[in-house]
Amino acid sequence: MSIVNFYQGESIPLELHKVRIVQKLSLVPVERRLAAIAEAGNNTFLLKNNDVFLDMLTDSGVNAMSDRQLAAMMEADDSYAGSATFTKLEARINDIFGKKYVLPAHQGRACENIISQAFVRPGTIVPMNYHFTTSKAHVVINGGAVEELIIDEGTAVTSDHPFKGNMDTGKLAALIEQHGADKIAFVRIETGTNLIGGQPHSLANLREIRRVCDRYGVIIVFDASLLADNLHFIKTREPECKDMTIRQISRAIADLTDIIYFSARKLGCARGGVICTNSEEAYLKMRELVTLYEGFLTYGGMSVREIEAIAVGLDETMDEDMVSQGPQFIAFMVEELAKRGVPVITPPGGLGCHIDARRFLPHVPQQQYTAAALAAAVYLAGGIRGMERGTMSEARDEQGNETFAKMELVRLAMPRRVFTLSQVKYAVDRIAWLYDNRALVGGLAFTEEPKLLRFFFGKLAPVSGWQAELAAKFRQDFGESL
Repeated sequence: MSIVNFYQGESIPLELHKVRIVQKLSLVPVERRLAAIAEAGNNTFLLKNNDVFLDMLTDSGVNAMSDRQLAAMMEADDSYAGSATFTKLEARINDIFGKKYVLPAHQGRACENIISQAFVRPGTIVPMNYHFTTSKAHVVINGGAVEELIIDEGTAVTSDHPFKGNMDTGKLAALIEQHGADKIAFVRIETGTNLIGGQPHSLANLREIRRVCDRYGVIIVFDASLLADNLHFIKTREPECKDMTIRQISRAIADLTDIIYFSARKLGCARGGVICTNSEEAYLKMRELVTLYEGFLTYGGMSVREIEAIAVGLDETMDEDMVSQGPQFIAFMVEELAKRGVPVITPPGGLGCHIDARRFLPHVPQQQYTAAALAAAVYLAGGIRGMERGTMSEARDEQGNETFAKMELVRLAMPRRVFTLSQVKYAVDRIAWLYDNRALVGGLAFTEEPKLLRFFFGKLAPVSGWQAELAAKFRQDFGESL
């Protein structure tokens, strides 16, 4: 990507790729959207894709693949064991991350399962800069506890701090001193912290974490799923790294970590997962679990065609034009919404544009799932499917009390190389209209509430008739327009 100045004075991100395969979209009328969100139990995960115009639910498994990736898939060696395709992936991991041992898995949460089963024991603690839903769940079901040690600026809604995903290393050292190093299963660092707006960490912060962990003999597990965006931010926001290549930054990060894992549905733009390490001891701990839960060591539950695509995708991630596309589109959307008064997380992060639901809907209490209500309203306003990242994504405590999220966000993900700028502008327009009509939006209440990962398949209903009122206002303002 490149920011280009137009003759008329506008500066916009210019795509440095062309579209050669297209998929037809449908934009259904607001009356159908009203029915669809009700059928989905006001959970955007449960919407049928035929009822969705812009699918901004996630960047996982929906990124555009390149011509090189598609071509590589035709070369796959479909051997059950000893596949030459896996050897290509192994060589690429070694080249980029310098890790000798490579374990494949079918996706990122499978990696989390294996790592947690290998290292987490009842009573142990996993300090994190910030949790992700599945990473926390895997620690907890293995008897461990999660401690979030994000810097204070991390959960500030509006800020100019360039690295809000940094870990507070003073808190990390104090936690280890308090509990003892033997109680720390590992320190987990998530690059591009998902639940606080895709905010990056700095290379300098990772060096500080490494020093603390070395002092106490604790290992670092690095979730690299959102590494592509974080590489762009380190390159552009960290002065000492401005002259480093993306490949050099990647290797510097890898050298500071003991175990790296990632969802290739995000990093690599294919479908799979990978764990890699230089520790033979750690490798042997995890090896049998891969065979037990995933598949043999040279495919790990993945199609070998996907493995070929991942190997190429990782190589393409070392291209600055590729890793900058998502963050620059996101920055454009954030800045355009902010111009219209819409409360968004700043500075713009990776993964997607994040709307602050508590400021957008100050009249909807967290008990009524503020972010989930806003996600439903955004869908009604434009057929745009975002994801709730707030209290609905948390879990109740052991007594059944609600656990209120630190932030109530609606994430509008920006899959890499998927949307056009006109589609992003459409989303901005419909969200700005919704903000002007925010007083019409009300809350939600659960009608079906699973105990675990309820945001995936729980169902809710509006606490009043607000959705019909909002749809009627849309028809009044837009006439026959969709």
